[in-house]
Formats: sequence, C-alpha cells, structure tokens
Amino acid sequence: MLKIKVYNLEGKETGEVELPEEIFGMKVKDDLIHQAYVAHISNSRKVLADTKDRGEVRGGGKKPWKQKGTGRARHGSTRSPIWKGGGVTFGPTIERNYSKKINKKMKTKALYMVLSSKVRDKELIILDDPKLNKVSTKSMSSAFGKLPINGKVLLSLNKKDNCIFKSVKNIPNISMIASDSLNVADLLKNKFLVINKEGIKKIEETYKKI
Repeated sequence: MLKIKVYNLEGKETGEVELPEEIFGMKVKDDLIHQAYVAHISNSRKVLADTKDRGEVRGGGKKPWKQKGTGRARHGSTRSPIWKGGGVTFGPTIERNYSKKINKKMKTKALYMVLSSKVRDKELIILDDPKLNKVSTKSMSSAFGKLPINGKVLLSLNKKDNCIFKSVKNIPNISMIASDSLNVADLLKNKFLVINKEGIKKIEETYKKI
C-alpha cells in the first residue's frame, strides 16, 4: 500500500492515508494516456460552423434570364455558388463527426496512470474533510497558499459543497470537479490534484466497477 500525507485547510499535517496500489501505483504508459486524452478532447468537441449549400439557400427558383439571345452567360438559378447569396461549395456542416472510440478499460487504465504519476511526482494533495461555515474566497485562497502547491490546481471532492465551490470559483488557477467525474484531460491540464479523503473512496467505488 502507498502512504501519503494528509493536510488540513491550515496547511498542517494531520496524518497519513493509504492509497490502493492498483489505482495509484500503476506503471505509466504515455501512449495510452495520449490516446485517452485525444479521445476525450475529440468527444467533447462541438461542431458549430454550418454553411448552406445551393439546395438550402433561399430564392433562385426562377431562371434569371432566358437561355439565349441576351449575350450573357447561361444561368439556371441564383442559388449557384458563383452568385452572391448563393450556396457554399464544400463548406463546413454540422454533419461532421470528430468522435473517437476508446473502450472503458483503456480509458480507466489511462486515468489510473495519470493518478499514479501525480503520486510519483508529489502532485497529489489529500485534504482531511475540508469544511467552511460560510462562503469566503479569502479563506480558501489563504488555505491553498499554505499547502505544498505551486501551479494550477484541480480540486476534487466526493460530493458537491456549494460553500467551497463558491469560495474557489473566483480564485485564479483553481478549478473543481467531482471525484466520480475525473478524467485524463482535466488532470493533465492541472499540475496538482487536491482531493479529500472521502474522494479517494469515491474513486475506488466509481472506477473499480469498470
């Protein structure tokens, strides 16, 4: 079993907690982590750009002028892409699909590997039941300043705490996520993972089933 120090919001050590090696002690494989990261980013991508082709634009039902005798080029419709206000040729549409498939076991293993690398690099901080009596950005900012961290932080709790959430949402470089919603992309975007002890149990309950 891996052991790691536990801190309170005052930055003081309150003990140690044991981490399951099958989750936090895995050998890291960069290729699998990269595959899981790309799949997550691709599956989160929203298709916004959407152009209309000549069959979707308005107007153009009538032939602009007769076929012969005008001295002008032949045209059948003003919906043609060469006309102003006509359709777009080969433009982007919402039918594009950027999703990538990755099976659940690979996705979970990649998550375990990133968590293991956090432990190895001393970038995992465990909190001992953090609580606030009222919303206070100043208190949370002071608390994080006392912890052994120096970079972007992902704060993860086993359940939503509105008091803590509202206290940290305006602090730069700190974001929050539920322990049962952890993913490779968010972990890699943030240098440190700060999680409460119950959050460790939530990870075991959520991901060991997969």
